[in-house]
Amino acid sequence: MHRWMVFLWMVASGVSAAQEQIKVDVKLVNVAFSVRDARGALVDNLTKDDFQVFEDAVPQKISFFARSVDVPLTLGLIVDFSGSQDQFSKQHQHDLEVFLKDILGPKDRVFLVGFGNHIRLVSDFTQSGPELMEELKKYQHDDRHFPELGPREKRELGTAFYDSIYYPVREKLAGESGRRALLVFSDGEDNSSSHDMMSAIEAAQSVNVLVYAIRYTEKEHGELTARNKYGIRVMDRIAKETGGTHIDAETTDPHTYFHQIAEELRTSYELAYYPTNPAPDQTFRKIVIRPKAAGLTVRTKTGYFSR
Repeated sequence: MHRWMVFLWMVASGVSAAQEQIKVDVKLVNVAFSVRDARGALVDNLTKDDFQVFEDAVPQKISFFARSVDVPLTLGLIVDFSGSQDQFSKQHQHDLEVFLKDILGPKDRVFLVGFGNHIRLVSDFTQSGPELMEELKKYQHDDRHFPELGPREKRELGTAFYDSIYYPVREKLAGESGRRALLVFSDGEDNSSSHDMMSAIEAAQSVNVLVYAIRYTEKEHGELTARNKYGIRVMDRIAKETGGTHIDAETTDPHTYFHQIAEELRTSYELAYYPTNPAPDQTFRKIVIRPKAAGLTVRTKTGYFSR
């Protein structure tokens, strides 16, 4: 959200200079979204007049609208190196190489975070895939020399999944502009974060960061455990609430889903509105963007907390 300061000047009768200044703080709500047709193809030729916007079922007036095609991306790759992901380490590396080779464009910027019970910045923003992979090799050899994101925490157990989303959003992406997203390679299981799932979701929603959850689940004897099912629900919820997608890495080819993610991020819309209810009442405001034409589907964040 951005703040727009509106000043009302009260002028007393017969006096030309303003005698009193009243400041009203109005918050502009920004929403990024993508649109697909009934066949699943992205639609990139719509205008402001093709949409209606609702906040808590109340119609809103669109104050700003733009569409983007082939825009540069600002991305974070968040990779789970906790014990439950040990058997997927080679697959993580392979999939990262696919992403960097197939998707990363010359104007795109990406950083890499590795986490277990510490969230470490493996590679800061770069446009070089080989440079990032070289840093990853160093991290896998000895992770202790890489800086931590967030405060130093005493963590008894091994997986700080929620913090691995919360801190990269707050410390790396919140101050960036353009199309921003996190790609999280994990099983969604957490046992040592200082933040909960809703805190991670709210952090991403508040600055329009989409979370793409790419799931690698370690099953027992080919069957999902209760813990596995919990992680699946977590990754699905975070992706859906922020406007991203939940992908099962076991059943989907990485070339396919990375191209889908990149296409969706590069072909997008943004709109903004001044909410009819501007009160910072700490409540969750549900956002619905409704296309006027039949057969179109919008993907976006589900809403925001009015702080």
